Amino acid sequence: MKILSTQSIDDACALARLNRRYAPGLEVEQLVAGILADVKTRGDAALVELARKFDHVDLTTESLRVEPTEIEAFTDPALIASHANVLAFAKRGLRQDWQMTNAQGAEVGEIYQPFGRVGIYVPGGGAPLVSTVLMTATLAQAAGCKEIVVCTPCGRDGKLNPQMLVALKLCGATEIYQIGGAQAIAAMAYGTETIRPVDKIFGPGNKYVVEAKRQVFGTVAIDLLPGPSEIMVLCDDTANPAFVAADLLAQAEHGHDGEIILVSTSSALIAAVQKELQKQLTHLPRAEIIRDTLEHRAWLIETADLHEAITICNRYAPEHLSLIVRDEAAAIAKIRNVGAIFLGNYSPVATGDFVAGPSHTLPTGGAGKSFSGLTVDQFQRRTSIVKFDRAALEKTTPLVQRFGEIEGLDAHSRTASIRLE
Repeated sequence: MKILSTQSIDDACALARLNRRYAPGLEVEQLVAGILADVKTRGDAALVELARKFDHVDLTTESLRVEPTEIEAFTDPALIASHANVLAFAKRGLRQDWQMTNAQGAEVGEIYQPFGRVGIYVPGGGAPLVSTVLMTATLAQAAGCKEIVVCTPCGRDGKLNPQMLVALKLCGATEIYQIGGAQAIAAMAYGTETIRPVDKIFGPGNKYVVEAKRQVFGTVAIDLLPGPSEIMVLCDDTANPAFVAADLLAQAEHGHDGEIILVSTSSALIAAVQKELQKQLTHLPRAEIIRDTLEHRAWLIETADLHEAITICNRYAPEHLSLIVRDEAAAIAKIRNVGAIFLGNYSPVATGDFVAGPSHTLPTGGAGKSFSGLTVDQFQRRTSIVKFDRAALEKTTPLVQRFGEIEGLDAHSRTASIRLE
């Protein structure tokens, strides 16, 4: 593990690299561009070949789709509780239509309507991320989207995890396709013989999925850039080292380019966390995956004070921030670039991953400087409404005419004055 100090000149370059903005890298960018072009050109045939190449699974054009009607109802208390919390939280965030009268007497306002057809990507790989279904599709359900299209990679047996299917049914998925990677993003953006294109794409994924979302933006809307999982624990000496280590190990368990960082004002706390990491690691089934993260993508950083720690946080823009300090309110007021904040010793990040209520789909890789986490209003389209009567137009026409003079657009001015002649 990399142990750094803000007081060390030798560590300055390493710390500077934590000042991130999303950047895919040329190799990833070119590989994804090729996949997108292939799917756009050859449709289903490309999806079948790419599934064999990257996921090592033999699919046919007929087996790409899983019919929701084939899924048996299943009541798992954890899934039901999570769905209920996420749905309740989402409904509080729905934007409502509104109207007002402006200074000249015109009626203006906004209306919000759900996207008609949305696409949701759910990662597969090493673990069946049932929670990601609940944290994405439930929001589409709350917004009232009529068509909820989900793409997720199947196992090498050509089948999806049964509990994944149950969660999809619970959240109202209307179409399910067992395809993954950048090719799934391409299918939802461009459409194929089997999959009709969607209006907007949501959901996290690996670096190839994230880059694919970036490249299809404009052809289709996207939510944000949520990639491999990452956590920063920012704490003083009030933190419990065992709890901190457990949170770091939990996110390291994802593997796949995820990162874990501890930033603390206490050298004693950092030393205690190191011991706890080694102690707890011996009991975890995914220890090899975690060790790889600890060796290559983990940092323990000692700072002179809380101000330095918060500066590092804002530069890094972590997906998850566990904040354990004496004065939470003062620290939160200075924190700008994070996906989600978990406060105190008794708020493990896993509660947000699974059941708390807010979506766990959050910006990663430095994208938190430009994006917020997934919210239900991103499943709504905003439309502005404008209505003038004659009296309001009479008051407004001189203003329109003046703008026409300024911008040299006489025809614009005429659209108002002709109505009063």
